[in-house]
Amino acid sequence: MTTPAELYAPFRPRWARYVAIVLAVLLVAGFFALIWGMSAVGSPMEPGDIGGVAVFALILIWFCFRQATVRAVPSSEGLVVRNLFITTRLTWPQIIAVHLGDRPWAQLDLADGDTLSVMGIQSADGDFARQEARRLATLVAANEPRDR
Repeated sequence: MTTPAELYAPFRPRWARYVAIVLAVLLVAGFFALIWGMSAVGSPMEPGDIGGVAVFALILIWFCFRQATVRAVPSSEGLVVRNLFITTRLTWPQIIAVHLGDRPWAQLDLADGDTLSVMGIQSADGDFARQEARRLATLVAANEPRDR
C-alpha cells in the first residue's frame, strides 16, 4: 500500500540525472586537463583563452546541472514542474490527464487545451517511468474536482 508520503514524493528521472552528473565531472576534468596539457607541451594558454574556455565549460556544466535537477514536485495544492529552462506551477484542477506512451517524457493535458512535458518522468527509465506516470495519474485523479 502506498503512503501519502510516497505518493507525494518528487518525480525525478534516473538515467538522465546520472548521465548529466558524469558528464559535468568529465567536463571539469577535461577543462583542467586542457589547461595543464597546453602548458606541459610548452605553449601555455593566455589568460583570455583560459577565460573563454572557462566560460564555455561553465555554460556546459550549467546545462548538465539543469538536466540533473529536472523534476516535478507534487503537493496538496498542485504540481511544480521544473524542466530544463522553465519552471511551471500548476494547480490540480489545471491538469486533465497524464500520458507517457512512446514519448520521451510524460506529458500533461491541461484544462486550457495546452500540453506540458514533464521531464522528471523520462521513458528512458523504462518500467520505473511507467510506474511514475501511473503515480502521477493517480495523484491527478485523487485531486480532481468532484464536479467534473
